[in-house]
Amino acid sequence: MNPRSLVPLLTAGLLALTPAWAREPAAPRAVSPRGPLLAQEQQVVNLFESTAPSVAYITTEVVQMNGFFLRPEVSQGAGSGFVWDASGHVVTNNHVVEDARRVFVQLDAGNPIEATLVGRSPEYDLAVVKLSRVPKDLRPIPLGSSRELRPGQTVYAIGNPFGLQRTLTQGLISALDRELPTTDYREVAGVIQTDAAINPGNSGGPLLDSAGRLIGVNTAIRSASGSSAGIGFAIPADLVNRVVPALISRGRAPLPSIGIAPVRPDLVARAGLSGVVIADVVRGSPAHEAGLKGLDRRTGEVGDIIVAVNGKRITSLSGFVAELDKSGVDNIAEISVLRGEQERKLKVKVVDGVR
Repeated sequence: MNPRSLVPLLTAGLLALTPAWAREPAAPRAVSPRGPLLAQEQQVVNLFESTAPSVAYITTEVVQMNGFFLRPEVSQGAGSGFVWDASGHVVTNNHVVEDARRVFVQLDAGNPIEATLVGRSPEYDLAVVKLSRVPKDLRPIPLGSSRELRPGQTVYAIGNPFGLQRTLTQGLISALDRELPTTDYREVAGVIQTDAAINPGNSGGPLLDSAGRLIGVNTAIRSASGSSAGIGFAIPADLVNRVVPALISRGRAPLPSIGIAPVRPDLVARAGLSGVVIADVVRGSPAHEAGLKGLDRRTGEVGDIIVAVNGKRITSLSGFVAELDKSGVDNIAEISVLRGEQERKLKVKVVDGVR
């Protein structure tokens, strides 16, 4: 072997044997200075810092079967919510708290505060709980309007996906006026579709515009995997602003009706009909006063079929309910009714169906 080929090996060996105190001193590298954040970055940072204190992390205690015994278990990361007012009301989704025996709300880095259920509406998937102890620095979330929204606007979601508190995601309004089924034959109309990442745990959290105002309540995703696929849905703020005060004052939301009992949609479809086939008319209701006729149960003869509301054609019961919802309780709706081959228009008052 060439003696010169041993030099690198010997040198490496000597360095390895050199004590640490005898080696050349080294220091951390200097941090490269940077200028201020870009204006757009600073805007988002400000939005998060001003709004995050209004976002709640909600956990629930549910009763689950353990063998032959029932025992309470805390379901961590149940969902999200946000502060509605200075009185300590917090808004979330109904499906976050519907099975809860106890509800806990955590704000900022503080300890969870127990809350009581004030009211809920499965039909709109909204619920309100109230803090048992109201912090002095409670910050209600700024409220915007969903009526002014346009596809392409930047939006932000803040929530607790997978139990990771105060997570901010950004996206666009992908579409407006989507329909979201909630309970049998009912769906929320005017729903906002967004590609901002929404995952399990985001439910009940706020969807914000670039001004940091509430424009929707994140409630559902469409995904084969159960995780964000860029298709999320939020209940519009204008609907939230109508339902939440009713939940606070009455414990439930009014359900628009004209006083009819419809034939089941599957039976209507099987008969090859389109619209809302009236099975029964409630005596003394607006439908009764307007002269609407239900199904003759002796002969099976069809009475009136509602085919339009306020000029919009109706093909399903859910569509009929959605149009009544747009009209609103105590307002007048114009309905088009088909009896036999004759179609006529009637004006009826929309009332609370569970009054």
